[in-house]
Amino acid sequence: MNVMTRFVFLITSPFLFSCIALADIETTPNSHFDKSRLKLSSGFANIATGWMEFPKNINIVGQQENTLAPGMAAFSLGVLQGGWYTINRMGCGIFDLLTFMIPTNPSVDPAFVWDDFSRESKFMGY
Repeated sequence: MNVMTRFVFLITSPFLFSCIALADIETTPNSHFDKSRLKLSSGFANIATGWMEFPKNINIVGQQENTLAPGMAAFSLGVLQGGWYTINRMGCGIFDLLTFMIPTNPSVDPAFVWDDFSRESKFMGY
């Protein structure tokens, strides 16, 4: 074995045994692993399904009782609001995907667009 091969083996050998040490860690609903996993999965899902904010917001605006203009005006307002929320949800998905290793809650409430389809989404951080 040359020096470079020994060096690579010396550096990578601890990683061969690290899985055994992690197997005994008990995860709880608020553990670092669970929060990171939720943030990663919601990041992927929000990037892929952010467009679902269009029908969600059309539905929400159409069901509001205090809408000034019913019908097509409510539809167009829902499309505008849905477009803005789509951009926000996809942006928050990218942010969550990039920062999933920091164990915080996802930056969108609800975390997935389909969780509570009749409730308006809230975007954390701004």
